[in-house]
Amino acid sequence: MDLQNINKALHGKSPEEIVVWAIQQAKKPIVTTNFRPYESAILYVTTQALPSIKVIWCDTGYNTPDTYRHAKELIEKLNLNIFIYVPLQTAGFRDVMLGIPEVDTPEHKIFTEQVKLEPFRRAMKEHEPDVWFTNLRKGQTAYRDGIDIASQDRNGVLKVSPFYYYSDEDLEQYLIKHQLPDEKKYYDPTKALANRECGIHL
Repeated sequence: MDLQNINKALHGKSPEEIVVWAIQQAKKPIVTTNFRPYESAILYVTTQALPSIKVIWCDTGYNTPDTYRHAKELIEKLNLNIFIYVPLQTAGFRDVMLGIPEVDTPEHKIFTEQVKLEPFRRAMKEHEPDVWFTNLRKGQTAYRDGIDIASQDRNGVLKVSPFYYYSDEDLEQYLIKHQLPDEKKYYDPTKALANRECGIHL
């Protein structure tokens, strides 16, 4: 896969154009979401191009009440073809045995594996996508600064980020233009800090 030439061709294209191009390459596309801020943009642009696209949500069980309400609203508003993956252990069991450990500890690695990485691997194994839409953007983390609109995951899946060069302000305007809801009270216990990676995209 010639990512350099692909990205050269996609630079300057609108998110809509990028999504249409990627879907034309795909046999089994998916879009992943965690219903964090601005996620309605990626869900809207992908479902407008392909209403039946599979939407994968790995629900850690630790989202805020606002995030769960936001998820319900978007699932209904966009009629999402959603597949929800949850950890094999209940939050109640984990809270007693492990809790939410401090970041950068061995216990936190176990926590992240249980609530996010294992459910994500399970989802990818079951759906076997060839194109994966995500809302990664330049400026979010050091790792994400080094990718582009199109990248590849460790298994060779084409990962497409239509809003890669959008700023927060650009996305705010996109949501207003398309009358899309947003949700700001989001918290990811596997990251804790916005500039950390949980491991899914590495």
